[in-house]
Amino acid sequence: MTLSFFDQFAIPQTLGIPLILIAMIMPPLLIFNPSNRLIHNRLSTLQLWASKTFAKQLMTPINLPGHKWTSTLLALTLLLLFLNLLGLLPYTFTPTTQLSMNMALAVPMWLSTVLIGMRNQPTASLGHLLPEGTPTLLIPILIIIETISLFIRPLALGVRLTANLTAGHLLIQLISTAVFVLMSSMTLTASMALIILLLLTGLEIAVAMIQAYVFVLLISLYLQENV
Repeated sequence: MTLSFFDQFAIPQTLGIPLILIAMIMPPLLIFNPSNRLIHNRLSTLQLWASKTFAKQLMTPINLPGHKWTSTLLALTLLLLFLNLLGLLPYTFTPTTQLSMNMALAVPMWLSTVLIGMRNQPTASLGHLLPEGTPTLLIPILIIIETISLFIRPLALGVRLTANLTAGHLLIQLISTAVFVLMSSMTLTASMALIILLLLTGLEIAVAMIQAYVFVLLISLYLQENV
C-alpha cells in the first residue's frame, strides 16, 4: 500500500474509536499534582516556579478583573504545549495539526473575550470598530473592515497553529525519508541530511513551545482589549 506524506495527519482509529480522544487525555496526566507534604520535591518546585513566572508575565498587562482567566490560560498553555511536544515522538499523532481542533479551541476563547467586552464596556468595545478622527466618508468602509478583521481573529489563531506544526512535521518526514533512501547509496549525502534532520528536530521542539505560547498570548491580548 502506497502511503502519502499527509497520511501522518489522518486521525488514527481503533475499533472505530478515534485515538484523538486518548491523545487529549494524556497531557493532563503528565501534570504533577501538588502533594500534602510541607516540603516539595525539586520537580514540583520547578513546576510551581514555572507556572508562577508564566502567569505573572502573561497577566501583568491585563487589568485586575482579567486575572480570573489565569487558570484557564495556564491550563490551555500546558495542554497545547504537551500536545505539540508529544506529537514529535515516533509513532504518535499530533492533534494540533487538525484545523478542526484548533478552531474548537480558538473560537470559544475569542468569543468569550468579545462577550465579556460587550457586557462590561459595550461603548469601548464598539469603539474599536471605528478609530477616532476618521473622515465621514470613510466611516462605513472602516466599520466593515474592522468587523471583518474582528471575525478573522479566531481563524488566524487556528490556521497559524495548524500551518506551523504541519509544515514542521512535513519537513521532518521529507528529510527522514531522504536519509533512509540515500543511506545505502550516498552515505555522505545521507549523513549531511541526518545532521540537518537533527537540527530541524531541535527547531521543531522550539516551534512547538513557541506556538503554544503565541496562541495563548494572542488570546490574552484580545482579553486585554475587552477588560
